[in-house]
Amino acid sequence: MPGTSSKYQNELIHESSPYLLQHAHNPVNWLAWNETSLHKAVEENKLILISIGYSSCHWCHVMAHESFEDEETAAIMNEHFICIKVDREERPDVDAVYMSAVQLISGRGGWPLNCITLPDQRPIYGGTYYPKHQWQQVLKQVSSLFNNEKEKCFQYAEELTTGVKGLELVQKSDTLFDKIEITGEALLKRFEPEFDKEHGGMNRAPKFPMPSNWELLMQIYHHTKNNHCLNQLELTLKKMSYGGIYDQLAGG
Repeated sequence: MPGTSSKYQNELIHESSPYLLQHAHNPVNWLAWNETSLHKAVEENKLILISIGYSSCHWCHVMAHESFEDEETAAIMNEHFICIKVDREERPDVDAVYMSAVQLISGRGGWPLNCITLPDQRPIYGGTYYPKHQWQQVLKQVSSLFNNEKEKCFQYAEELTTGVKGLELVQKSDTLFDKIEITGEALLKRFEPEFDKEHGGMNRAPKFPMPSNWELLMQIYHHTKNNHCLNQLELTLKKMSYGGIYDQLAGG
């Protein structure tokens, strides 16, 4: 396994999660998500860097190889942050909270999910995959802001926390859904410019399966019989199957 040289060993060596164990020999001083790790951040008054992924995530492995196995990057992370690794399949509750925060910050989500928080776990910055040099810049800029302009960090954390809590509220509406006229053609008109018509999926990177998008496309096709829907759906599913992202041993 890449990055498992015995030159380094961190606290993840004591975990049972296959994903966490993949990072147990990184030069990053990873900790698991627990009360001891969270208390350490408060005690040392350091930002928390929460990195969330799962064992079969391609871009998680890419970022691990580029950044988390890199000694220079690890030195920056270790100096300025309490670094916590989370397996989203083991802690979906933690993933859900910080995914909401990152979606508010960047307008999109995905894995690896990297969120920087205050010592009290309130998020102030986040994103998904970063190339090594960009990741180093993010780390330096956020740590500099925390060291030199703490009030800005606290203010932003307060606003972001309010935003995350707001996502949990369902507002009562007097408008019935069946009175809202949204046609399949109107949805397709907004949806189609984002199609990747060569490789399938949406025209952005990194790509994720996004099943809700394709379920919506199936529904649009059911109502409109527009062949653009069917063609894009078939292309996407064909490219996904050719890409080998399924589990060849256990299925799914």
